Amino acid sequence: MSDTASPGEFDVVVVGGGPGGSTAAALVAMAGHRVLLLEREHFPRYQIGESLLPSTVHGIGRLLGVDGALREAGFMRKRGGTFRWGTAPEPWTFSFADSPGLGESMGYAYQVERTRFDALLLDHARQVGARVREGCTVRRILRADGRVHGLIYRTPDGSEAEVRARYVMDASGNTGRLHTAAGGERVYSPFFRNIAVFGYFENGHRLPAPNQGNILCAAFDAGWFWYIPLSDRLTSVGAVVHRDHADQVQGDPEKALSKLIGQCALVRDYLADARRVTEGTYGAVRVRKDYSYCNTRFWAPGVALVGDAACFIDPVFSSGVHLATYSAMLAARSVNSVLSTGLAERRAFDEFEARYRREYTVFHDFLAAFYAMQASKDTYFWQARKVAGGQASAVASFVNLVGGLASGDRALTDAGQITGRLGTAARVLDESVHCYQADPAGDPWDESPMLGETFAQSDLLAEQGAVGDSFAETAPQFPGGLVATADGLHWAEPDQRAGAGQTGRAEQGR
Repeated sequence: MSDTASPGEFDVVVVGGGPGGSTAAALVAMAGHRVLLLEREHFPRYQIGESLLPSTVHGIGRLLGVDGALREAGFMRKRGGTFRWGTAPEPWTFSFADSPGLGESMGYAYQVERTRFDALLLDHARQVGARVREGCTVRRILRADGRVHGLIYRTPDGSEAEVRARYVMDASGNTGRLHTAAGGERVYSPFFRNIAVFGYFENGHRLPAPNQGNILCAAFDAGWFWYIPLSDRLTSVGAVVHRDHADQVQGDPEKALSKLIGQCALVRDYLADARRVTEGTYGAVRVRKDYSYCNTRFWAPGVALVGDAACFIDPVFSSGVHLATYSAMLAARSVNSVLSTGLAERRAFDEFEARYRREYTVFHDFLAAFYAMQASKDTYFWQARKVAGGQASAVASFVNLVGGLASGDRALTDAGQITGRLGTAARVLDESVHCYQADPAGDPWDESPMLGETFAQSDLLAEQGAVGDSFAETAPQFPGGLVATADGLHWAEPDQRAGAGQTGRAEQGR
């Protein structure tokens, strides 16, 4: 990174040092640009969301150059997911290896302790040239002539500092307030308005080999549990309940978690010989609102929203870190292309928004159908099914959002279209699981087109990470859209992709 500019001037300022912020900062720095990353806490620090997808491990990880470090970190290997859900009486499993592009060699991800995983990514951003300042809280955005051009932040000693930049990338998460700089509004999903209560246990049981590292999800009347093996001894356990059951999470979180565990036989049995961790980083029982939402705008001149700053979806399929790092890659390509190749800003960032919005939409639509599989009319899953299947008015305001209509991406045109899609998806999923015979070697979703669509971009990123040195795309993902260059760091017009975007690699470490 060049130090020729004044201390308060950078090409890009990234707010937030989690996986999204660290990935964005690293990928922009790797293209030779001056990057400042501001993080309000001091790492290592606690964070929820420990379960990864193959895209982050094999795709983003290789693009960043941390795939080797992830292998050496000793994180628990995750082959897929195991579910006690829907009409199947016994747990059933899907495997990442069933994806034709992944196979056994890449058909895995990791369960990670975020204290270590996030620190690894933040340290890497430093190593490739990003300037990282911890203990810094952003106070306000600087704007002039309709464009964001920097921000004011509070330093660790309590003083205020100003930094100017061509772009601000907001990766401050779901509790940040900088997302308002992009304009628009934050719209909450009518399907997923949940509350999670969670803690950590030692010596919980494990699934039979070779799936002992799988995430286990178990539905019960009030919601569902996650059971994530972080190591041979440590397990993250959390209950996600709908707001209609919020009274069960009131008062003492520890008592609430214990009571909910008692309502879910599978999780109760897995924890029969376990002890809850009561000291240190994992000693608290925490409560979090997991209200899924999506902003009506993901960018404005001079600012882009990354990860949870733009949108958040129910975590049942461990999509959080995937969406954060995937959106960071898309946003970094847009910034790099404007700064390095002179690509028009709107052209570059419309590509970012269209791709990220579609990825969110696919997960949202699939999960709405997935929740509809629960058969009991007494559960909130049944309520989700009613909304998805016949109450167009309940989703009409959300259709414009998840369809990307604000940016011109008319993937969805009306509420009837989305409810039709969800109804079809629910039938496919229900039929797949309903006819499933409990066979540990089987996969009830082998023929499910919805599962393939949901993980399409995750699998594609992982495949690209395995085939060599090229992330080049042969065709745009949208009519008239852009393609990724071979280095994975830029966009190009489809007829200009050959050789495009290579300058940044050569300029690393300027």
